[in-house]
Amino acid sequence: AKRVVYFDFDKSDIRGDFRDVIQAHAEYLASHSDVAVTLEGHADKRGTREYNIALGERRANAVQKMLTLQGASASQIRVVSYGEERPADRGTSEEAYQRNRRVEIVIP
Repeated sequence: AKRVVYFDFDKSDIRGDFRDVIQAHAEYLASHSDVAVTLEGHADKRGTREYNIALGERRANAVQKMLTLQGASASQIRVVSYGEERPADRGTSEEAYQRNRRVEIVIP
């Protein structure tokens, strides 16, 4: 299953192409109340460290909100933001930046 939700530049709203991914995780969580996930918010390196931490948190919170609206329990979800600190791609191209603007759904 896909476990990464990508975002547009400087945005925290869920893109239409990732709604099905979140829906699938919400259904799984709703039917497995013993499972918990961590939503790790990330940003590309443009912007200040503080801004990117806040942006990563807004992104993770947006995913959390959609998961709970679709049946998951808030108690199953932990939100953390790493901002720009854990890039998926260390490059400086627009493609690299796109890969870094994400929320990872981590299931232990």
